[in-house]
Amino acid sequence: MKLLRSLVLGLGALVLAAGAIAQPVTVSGVKYDDAMDLKGSKLQLNGAGIRYRGPFKVYTAGMYLSKKAGTPEEAFAATGAKRISITMLREIDSGELGKLFTRGVEDNMEKAAFSKLIPGLMRMSQIFTDTKKLNPGDTFTIDWIPGTGTVISVRGVQQGEPFKEAEFYTALMRIWLGPSPADWKLKENLLGKQA
Repeated sequence: MKLLRSLVLGLGALVLAAGAIAQPVTVSGVKYDDAMDLKGSKLQLNGAGIRYRGPFKVYTAGMYLSKKAGTPEEAFAATGAKRISITMLREIDSGELGKLFTRGVEDNMEKAAFSKLIPGLMRMSQIFTDTKKLNPGDTFTIDWIPGTGTVISVRGVQQGEPFKEAEFYTALMRIWLGPSPADWKLKENLLGKQA
């Protein structure tokens, strides 16, 4: 009887531990699942946080990779599919957001490498300009899908053709993970360092 009780307690502890591992992360009311499937690739949440501009919360961001990365270099080098998921916390002009993203790429790259990406960045800015505005709760994703390229989806709808070059996705990741990130605290959060 004693053995049975310790076995039941042990199994109960295992179930609780497994449940704790697979819990979603909630950031400012936005839920990020601990794991997801992207076109057949199993990804895990690397980290999530809030982008502040001054005292204002602008959006939440979550980064999904095939395996955990604790440094920007590990995140850039991660093989397989990747996703950055962003949920707006306030209304913003989408064209302005596209310009900020382009500036974020430029601030985190050498000029020669940046100039090669200008056509893709112009096309990405146009995607956001065409969207007009993003409201609180609106989500967009930036996915890297091997064999397809970078896919940007707004409110769950793919926008235009994929961007084929792997460097383009890495350049976008640098907005949040580069040496001059959009938000230092968010950079730490995306790399799994929670407050």
